[in-house]
Amino acid sequence: MGQWDVFLSPYKQAVDELKIKLKGMRSQFGIQGNTSPIEFVTGRVKPLASIYDKSREKGIPFEPSGQLASEMQDIAGLRIMCQFVDDISTVTNLIRQRDDLRVVEEIDYIAHKKPSGYRSYHMIVEYPVETINGKVNVLAEIQIRTLAMNFWALIEHSLNYKYKGIFPDEIKNRLQRAAEAAFQLDEEMSSIRSEIQEAQAYFSEVKEATNPTIPTNQEKERE
Repeated sequence: MGQWDVFLSPYKQAVDELKIKLKGMRSQFGIQGNTSPIEFVTGRVKPLASIYDKSREKGIPFEPSGQLASEMQDIAGLRIMCQFVDDISTVTNLIRQRDDLRVVEEIDYIAHKKPSGYRSYHMIVEYPVETINGKVNVLAEIQIRTLAMNFWALIEHSLNYKYKGIFPDEIKNRLQRAAEAAFQLDEEMSSIRSEIQEAQAYFSEVKEATNPTIPTNQEKERE
Protein backbone atom coordinates (compact mmCIF):
# COMPACT_ATOMS: atom_id res chain seq x y z
CA MET A 1 0.00 0.00 0.00
CA GLY A 2 1.41 3.39 -1.03
CA GLN A 3 1.83 6.47 1.11
CA TRP A 4 -1.27 8.13 -0.34
CA ASP A 5 -3.38 5.03 0.29
CA VAL A 6 -2.29 5.03 3.93
CA PHE A 7 -2.89 8.79 4.26
CA LEU A 8 -6.34 8.73 2.66
CA SER A 9 -7.59 5.56 4.36
CA PRO A 10 -8.93 7.34 7.51
CA TYR A 11 -10.69 9.88 5.27
CA LYS A 12 -12.46 7.10 3.39
CA GLN A 13 -13.47 5.51 6.68
CA ALA A 14 -14.73 8.87 7.98
CA VAL A 15 -16.87 9.42 4.87
CA ASP A 16 -18.34 5.91 5.08
CA GLU A 17 -19.15 6.23 8.79
CA LEU A 18 -20.57 9.74 8.56
CA LYS A 19 -22.78 8.80 5.61
CA ILE A 20 -24.28 5.97 7.64
CA LYS A 21 -24.81 8.21 10.67
CA LEU A 22 -26.34 11.09 8.72
CA LYS A 23 -28.62 8.72 6.80
CA GLY A 24 -29.53 7.23 10.19
CA MET A 25 -30.73 10.67 11.30
CA ARG A 26 -33.02 10.74 8.29
CA SER A 27 -34.42 7.28 9.11
CA GLN A 28 -35.08 8.23 12.73
CA PHE A 29 -37.43 11.01 11.66
CA GLY A 30 -39.42 8.51 9.59
CA ILE A 31 -39.58 6.00 12.44
CA GLN A 32 -41.02 8.71 14.69
CA GLY A 33 -43.57 9.61 12.03
CA ASN A 34 -42.01 13.00 11.29
CA THR A 35 -40.90 14.53 8.00
CA SER A 36 -37.12 14.43 7.74
CA PRO A 37 -35.26 17.68 7.00
CA ILE A 38 -32.70 15.50 5.18
CA GLU A 39 -33.63 14.47 1.65
CA PHE A 40 -30.47 12.48 0.91
CA VAL A 41 -26.75 12.31 1.72
CA THR A 42 -23.72 11.87 -0.54
CA GLY A 43 -20.01 11.73 0.23
CA ARG A 44 -16.62 11.41 -1.37
CA VAL A 45 -12.88 11.59 -0.74
CA LYS A 46 -11.20 14.24 -2.88
CA PRO A 47 -9.36 12.62 -5.82
CA LEU A 48 -5.58 12.94 -5.92
CA ALA A 49 -5.75 15.19 -9.00
CA SER A 50 -7.98 17.62 -7.10
CA ILE A 51 -5.73 17.45 -4.03
CA TYR A 52 -2.78 18.28 -6.29
CA ASP A 53 -4.57 21.28 -7.84
CA LYS A 54 -5.66 22.64 -4.47
CA SER A 55 -2.24 22.09 -2.88
CA ARG A 56 -0.66 24.19 -5.63
CA GLU A 57 -3.34 26.85 -5.16
CA LYS A 58 -2.65 26.99 -1.41
CA GLY A 59 1.13 26.68 -1.75
CA ILE A 60 1.22 23.41 0.21
CA PRO A 61 3.70 20.63 -0.73
CA PHE A 62 1.87 17.85 -2.56
CA GLU A 63 2.73 15.07 -0.14
CA PRO A 64 0.98 13.22 2.68
CA SER A 65 1.66 15.36 5.73
CA GLY A 66 0.19 16.93 8.84
CA GLN A 67 0.27 20.29 7.09
CA LEU A 68 -1.85 19.00 4.23
CA ALA A 69 -4.28 17.38 6.67
CA SER A 70 -4.75 20.58 8.69
CA GLU A 71 -4.83 23.13 5.86
CA MET A 72 -6.93 21.18 3.34
CA GLN A 73 -10.16 20.74 5.26
CA ASP A 74 -12.29 19.21 2.50
CA ILE A 75 -10.35 16.05 1.64
CA ALA A 76 -13.32 14.25 3.16
CA GLY A 77 -16.53 15.81 1.88
CA LEU A 78 -20.22 15.16 2.52
CA ARG A 79 -23.33 16.82 1.15
CA ILE A 80 -26.70 16.88 2.81
CA MET A 81 -29.59 17.83 0.54
CA CYS A 82 -32.75 19.39 1.95
CA GLN A 83 -36.11 20.14 0.35
CA PHE A 84 -36.56 23.53 2.01
CA VAL A 85 -34.23 26.36 3.05
CA ASP A 86 -35.57 26.24 6.63
CA ASP A 87 -34.47 22.60 6.88
CA ILE A 88 -30.84 23.68 6.62
CA SER A 89 -30.86 25.36 10.05
CA THR A 90 -32.55 22.28 11.51
CA VAL A 91 -29.81 20.04 10.15
CA THR A 92 -26.99 22.32 11.30
CA ASN A 93 -28.43 22.34 14.83
CA LEU A 94 -28.61 18.54 14.81
CA ILE A 95 -24.96 18.32 13.78
CA ARG A 96 -23.88 20.82 16.47
CA GLN A 97 -25.57 18.67 19.13
CA ARG A 98 -23.75 15.46 18.22
CA ASP A 99 -21.19 14.04 20.65
CA ASP A 100 -19.31 11.97 18.08
CA LEU A 101 -17.82 14.95 16.23
CA ARG A 102 -16.69 18.50 16.89
CA VAL A 103 -17.67 21.50 14.78
CA VAL A 104 -14.52 23.47 13.95
CA GLU A 105 -15.88 26.14 11.62
CA GLU A 106 -19.10 27.26 9.96
CA ILE A 107 -19.46 29.34 6.80
CA ASP A 108 -22.90 30.61 5.80
CA TYR A 109 -22.94 31.11 2.04
CA ILE A 110 -26.73 31.36 2.12
CA ALA A 111 -26.96 34.55 4.15
CA HIS A 112 -23.73 35.74 2.52
CA LYS A 113 -23.70 34.31 -1.00
CA LYS A 114 -20.53 34.27 -3.07
CA PRO A 115 -20.21 36.85 -5.90
CA SER A 116 -20.87 34.04 -8.38
CA GLY A 117 -24.28 33.44 -6.79
CA TYR A 118 -23.21 30.25 -4.99
CA ARG A 119 -25.28 29.40 -1.92
CA SER A 120 -24.68 26.61 0.58
CA TYR A 121 -23.98 26.14 4.29
CA HIS A 122 -20.55 24.71 5.08
CA MET A 123 -19.50 23.05 8.32
CA ILE A 124 -15.96 21.86 9.00
CA VAL A 125 -16.03 19.06 11.57
CA GLU A 126 -13.37 17.03 13.31
CA TYR A 127 -14.30 13.36 13.40
CA PRO A 128 -12.36 10.65 15.28
CA VAL A 129 -11.65 7.51 13.27
CA GLU A 130 -10.60 4.33 15.07
CA THR A 131 -7.86 2.52 13.13
CA ILE A 132 -5.65 -0.48 13.93
CA ASN A 133 -2.93 2.03 14.79
CA GLY A 134 -5.11 4.08 17.12
CA LYS A 135 -7.44 7.05 16.84
CA VAL A 136 -7.02 9.55 13.99
CA ASN A 137 -8.85 12.87 14.06
CA VAL A 138 -10.00 13.67 10.52
CA LEU A 139 -11.27 17.01 9.24
CA ALA A 140 -14.33 16.77 6.99
CA GLU A 141 -16.43 19.36 5.20
CA ILE A 142 -20.21 18.99 5.32
CA GLN A 143 -22.12 21.05 2.76
CA ILE A 144 -25.83 21.52 3.49
CA ARG A 145 -28.00 22.92 0.71
CA THR A 146 -31.35 22.63 -1.02
CA LEU A 147 -31.88 20.59 -4.18
CA ALA A 148 -32.10 23.81 -6.20
CA MET A 149 -28.83 25.11 -4.74
CA ASN A 150 -27.18 21.78 -5.46
CA PHE A 151 -28.33 21.75 -9.10
CA TRP A 152 -26.87 25.21 -9.64
CA ALA A 153 -23.59 24.32 -7.87
CA LEU A 154 -23.09 21.19 -9.99
CA ILE A 155 -23.56 23.16 -13.20
CA GLU A 156 -21.24 25.94 -12.03
CA HIS A 157 -18.62 23.37 -11.02
CA SER A 158 -18.68 21.76 -14.47
CA LEU A 159 -18.40 25.12 -16.24
CA ASN A 160 -15.57 26.12 -13.92
CA TYR A 161 -13.50 23.20 -15.23
CA LYS A 162 -14.20 24.24 -18.80
CA TYR A 163 -13.30 27.90 -18.32
CA LYS A 164 -10.60 27.39 -15.64
CA GLY A 165 -12.42 29.79 -13.33
CA ILE A 166 -12.45 32.66 -15.84
CA PHE A 167 -16.01 32.84 -17.16
CA PRO A 168 -17.03 34.91 -20.18
CA ASP A 169 -19.21 37.82 -19.06
CA GLU A 170 -22.32 36.38 -20.69
CA ILE A 171 -21.92 33.03 -18.91
CA LYS A 172 -21.13 34.74 -15.60
CA ASN A 173 -24.22 36.94 -15.84
CA ARG A 174 -26.44 34.01 -16.79
CA LEU A 175 -25.12 31.97 -13.87
CA GLN A 176 -25.84 34.81 -11.46
CA ARG A 177 -29.38 35.14 -12.80
CA ALA A 178 -29.84 31.38 -12.57
CA ALA A 179 -28.65 31.42 -8.96
CA GLU A 180 -31.26 34.07 -8.11
CA ALA A 181 -33.95 32.10 -9.95
CA ALA A 182 -33.01 28.98 -7.97
CA PHE A 183 -33.24 30.91 -4.70
CA GLN A 184 -36.62 32.35 -5.68
CA LEU A 185 -37.76 28.79 -6.38
CA ASP A 186 -36.65 27.79 -2.88
CA GLU A 187 -38.54 30.71 -1.36
CA GLU A 188 -41.72 29.91 -3.32
CA MET A 189 -41.55 26.26 -2.26
CA SER A 190 -41.04 27.31 1.37
CA SER A 191 -44.18 29.46 1.18
CA ILE A 192 -46.28 26.37 0.35
CA ARG A 193 -44.29 23.96 2.50
CA SER A 194 -47.26 22.66 4.48
CA GLU A 195 -49.26 21.88 1.33
CA ILE A 196 -46.28 20.09 -0.25
CA GLN A 197 -45.65 17.96 2.82
CA GLU A 198 -49.34 17.06 3.15
CA ALA A 199 -49.37 15.99 -0.50
CA GLN A 200 -46.21 13.92 -0.03
CA ALA A 201 -47.63 12.24 3.08
CA TYR A 202 -50.87 11.46 1.22
CA PHE A 203 -48.94 10.04 -1.74
CA SER A 204 -46.90 7.79 0.58
CA GLU A 205 -50.04 6.50 2.31
CA VAL A 206 -51.75 5.74 -1.01
CA LYS A 207 -48.62 4.04 -2.36
CA GLU A 208 -48.29 1.84 0.73
CA ALA A 209 -51.99 0.96 0.63
CA THR A 210 -51.87 -0.11 -3.02
CA ASN A 211 -48.64 -2.13 -2.79
CA PRO A 212 -49.37 -5.85 -2.55
CA THR A 213 -48.11 -7.55 0.60
CA ILE A 214 -45.55 -10.25 -0.18
CA PRO A 215 -46.30 -13.29 1.99
CA THR A 216 -43.51 -14.69 4.13
CA ASN A 217 -42.34 -18.31 3.83
CA GLN A 218 -44.32 -19.20 6.97
CA GLU A 219 -47.49 -17.70 5.48
CA LYS A 220 -46.90 -19.63 2.26
CA GLU A 221 -46.56 -22.87 4.26
CA ARG A 222 -49.86 -22.15 6.03
CA GLU A 223 -51.54 -21.77 2.64
